[in-house]
Order: sequence, then C-alpha cells, then structure tokens
Amino acid sequence: MLATGDRLVAPLGLTSARWQVLGTVIAAERPQPVAWLARDMGANRQNVQRIVNDLVKEGFVELTDNPHHKRASLIQLTEAGRNAFDRVMVLEAPWMDYLTEGLLVEDIQTMHRVLKFLRKRLDEGEGNSAE
Repeated sequence: MLATGDRLVAPLGLTSARWQVLGTVIAAERPQPVAWLARDMGANRQNVQRIVNDLVKEGFVELTDNPHHKRASLIQLTEAGRNAFDRVMVLEAPWMDYLTEGLLVEDIQTMHRVLKFLRKRLDEGEGNSAE
C-alpha cells in the first residue's frame, strides 16, 4: 500500500511519508513542534524530523519560532505545501474509491475501530512482551 502511495504522489515530489506528515500538519489546530506531530502520528520523532527537514528543503513547510521553547521550532505549512496536499487529495480520491469498492460504511467503521484499538495497545507497550 505504501509503495502504491509512493507511486501515486511521486510526480508531486512527495512520498507516502511526506504526504502523511503534511496531512498531520494540516490536521493540527495550530503549528506544532516535531515531537507533537510525531506523537499525533504514532511515529518516531527522529523519523518525522528527517521528513520535516526534507519538506523544508522542498518548500512545503517552514520552521517558525516557538515562544514556549527556543529549540523546538513550530512547523507551519506553506502555500506550496497546501497546494501539493490538495493535489494529492485529488489523486487519492479515485484510488481510495477503488480500494474501498464493495465495502459497507459499517465495514470501514469497524476497521477504523480495530486499528485504533491496536494502535492504543501498541502505545501502551502491550506488544513489547515476548510471552
């Protein structure tokens, strides 16, 4: 699924990971530091930092001063980032329609609940036991 997503967004200079970070930046109520974005994504802070650095180089996001923490800059979407994300969503809609064709809304809701439950368990550290 990630490889297909990468192929879908490659013409826009993105990867699935960059797309996911952009989506998290957009979904945030206000600019956030990398650590908060990583937490919201359930991802490793160092990996998100690397992706944010790439997005800064490409002009999709910018770093702004954080009045609460001098070293943890806030990540803010640029106009180019918003445009790229909007174009991704246009490409993504037919792909998602294809993937979910034949599924009922209830099926998708159940899948969402199961994935949310599994993520919560992993976040709690329950999956770390070798028992």
